[in-house]
Amino acid sequence: MNSKDKGRRGERELANKLKKYGYDCRRSQQYCGTNGDADVVGLDGIHIEVKRVERLNIYDAVDQAKRDSLPFSTQLPAVFHRKNNCEWLVTMTLPDWIELYREWSNGRA
Repeated sequence: MNSKDKGRRGERELANKLKKYGYDCRRSQQYCGTNGDADVVGLDGIHIEVKRVERLNIYDAVDQAKRDSLPFSTQLPAVFHRKNNCEWLVTMTLPDWIELYREWSNGRA
């Protein structure tokens, strides 16, 4: 399977999984195809970079998500990734995760 096809399938797979959690997500590339856009849209405030590969340089992926999210400064960059026969993982920088956690914990008070 060609890597672009695997990437597209990964984006569709993640969007469908997020829909099962109740979020109206979709691939963005299928609609506009411009570079710098999130791979999947529909989670407010999160810039989603999808990586569906067996070997991932996570630091390069996070750097790409950070660069691509810059025009959308209100979005936190996150890499959603998985390899074959494994579950989806989400990687963010610690400061961005702390921001999310603070929002969540403040909402519990």
